[in-house]
Amino acid sequence: MLRSPGMAVVQPFRAVRYDEVTAGPLDSLVAPPYDVISADERERLRARSPYNVVRLTLPDSAEQAARDLASWSESGVLVRDEAAAVWALAQDYVGPDGVARRREGIVASLRAEPYERGIVLPHERTHAGPRDGRLRLLRVTRTQLEPIFLLYDGPPPLAPPARAPDLQAEGTRLWRVGDAAAVTAALAETELLIADGHHRYETALAYHAEQGTPESAFLAVVLVSTSDPGLTIFPTHRLFASARLLEGERLAAPSLEAALAELEAASPEAPVAVEVTRDGVVLVTGRPGQLDVQLVDTLGHEDISYTPDQDEALRRVAEGEAEVAYLLRPTRIEDVFAAARRGDVLPQKTTYFYPKLLSGLLLHPL
Repeated sequence: MLRSPGMAVVQPFRAVRYDEVTAGPLDSLVAPPYDVISADERERLRARSPYNVVRLTLPDSAEQAARDLASWSESGVLVRDEAAAVWALAQDYVGPDGVARRREGIVASLRAEPYERGIVLPHERTHAGPRDGRLRLLRVTRTQLEPIFLLYDGPPPLAPPARAPDLQAEGTRLWRVGDAAAVTAALAETELLIADGHHRYETALAYHAEQGTPESAFLAVVLVSTSDPGLTIFPTHRLFASARLLEGERLAAPSLEAALAELEAASPEAPVAVEVTRDGVVLVTGRPGQLDVQLVDTLGHEDISYTPDQDEALRRVAEGEAEVAYLLRPTRIEDVFAAARRGDVLPQKTTYFYPKLLSGLLLHPL
């Protein structure tokens, strides 16, 4: 089918997935995305099962991952679906704020398009090291091992069916949907914003540039509507090991609680952050036209670290692990979309989407 310029190609795919009869329970086989797994968690996941997907996504070497993938396919640990499908997805979770929610989406295959075409929009900076590592892995496995997370404006073209799910693990459920026509048509002319997975998306572009085959252009994605009531963004707070104090309108707060109340009530038109040091708490307001993360980004990135956990940020300052913490509001999704449409690249960890997607449910061979 001929495509018009600026048209997204979203289609069903023949997934590779675990056979639980051979591989064991799916809960023992899945893992978080590779880039949020610590060294200790990697070892715990490996101990769950000799077939846990972390052995592919964070292997001892790319070559070992390729050998495991081939061996698991030959032994029936992994099987490939006979028919292509898109999948309805639902994730039940309790957020960092203690509220229970359900986020719904669609799992499909997307043709990776260069950013300049305006079909897929980035919003964060990437770094060469992670891209190079993912590219080495993709070259030898020839499989997209983890989906990336994309957002779109508009109503969802598909809802999870009322029947029992085909796959489920750790609060995530998947339903196979063979008729993908409504999905492909609804998303064909929709801008797609990368929520999580910038490095993997750019890896897919680099791989296709090397291979040049029709199959090499595609990757697995989870697509979520910005209108989904379960879509939430939480803030990622900034900490500095050395003293870094923001310039702007500075207002000393009588307490942390008072400063956080002012932060929540502040206008979204001007950036604001709560500065916490062992000397006290200050509310800092910057110039209109910036986001909160851009205000803190004026301090640079030397000695910076990040946490989505406000209590951890406060503890690290109190115990002297950091000299200063900046507590932020969640970045609004409409602001992220607007920046992406302008071609602006926002600071790293501008957004914190929760929960993360599970890896190991569906693999996408190329």
